[in-house]
Amino acid sequence: MKGKSRGKVILPCNGLDKEAGTLAREMALKLAEEGAELVCPVLFQRNPARYKKELGTGELLVIDGCKTGCASKLAKDKGLKIAGRLNVTEMLKEMGIRGGKKPVPDPEHLSRLLAALGGPGEEEAEGAEEVPSGLFTAHVEMNEFMEGKFFFKVPKAGYFFNENDCWARVEGTRARLGVSDYVQQSASDMVFFEPPEIGKELEQFDDAGSLESTKTALDIISPVSGKVVAVNGELVDAPELINQDPYISAWAVEVEMADFEGDRELLMDCEAYLAYLKEKVRKENQERFG
Repeated sequence: MKGKSRGKVILPCNGLDKEAGTLAREMALKLAEEGAELVCPVLFQRNPARYKKELGTGELLVIDGCKTGCASKLAKDKGLKIAGRLNVTEMLKEMGIRGGKKPVPDPEHLSRLLAALGGPGEEEAEGAEEVPSGLFTAHVEMNEFMEGKFFFKVPKAGYFFNENDCWARVEGTRARLGVSDYVQQSASDMVFFEPPEIGKELEQFDDAGSLESTKTALDIISPVSGKVVAVNGELVDAPELINQDPYISAWAVEVEMADFEGDRELLMDCEAYLAYLKEKVRKENQERFG
């Protein structure tokens, strides 16, 4: 991978009091070893002219440590064009990793972050899949309907469902998996989420994790086949997110799909699932109340 980072200029976060800031700095140093130009944020703040040549000829990559985005703000304040940006804290969450507070970076985390940015990470050298940043951020519009005393939501587009009321939100070759609004209402308060291991290969309709609520236990039945590349660490810590926001923040796992075109034949799009769910809850109410 020698020479891969040539022509790149790296502006990292300067916060070293937490692991995310230290990881940002370590990533910048690793990329500098591979030929990238490193911009010290402190020196750049005091004397921008010091890096005029590098910034005038190279492609700027910004590495933020936390959600504050100090490095990005510095670049913006100086009128720089950012070619690529990575936020360590957000990326760790997308990978299902809980970052620590102590300024001691985990070498595995560093390697995976470098691979995601396109740098010389160990996992990249071993052929690991890249974990892209910025996917699944589009706004999701909902269809809504009421049956009896229950009020249901179904996304208008971008999701595919199986008859187990589990969904796949598809973006390119990736999909995030979760359970529908119908599941969270039927199961009541969620209290536990057990994810599969990252790297696990799933066939369509395999279990992609398990859930427990105050009323029942159930499996997340995968709508698609593929390899698990990320787990939602926030959901592990707070399973009640499913009750609050089942379609967006409460995704369970992310997979690199193996054969979406083939899997698609056994799935419903949003419009079809909406019709399916309306009929399903109508029949349930008839059976329950006569």
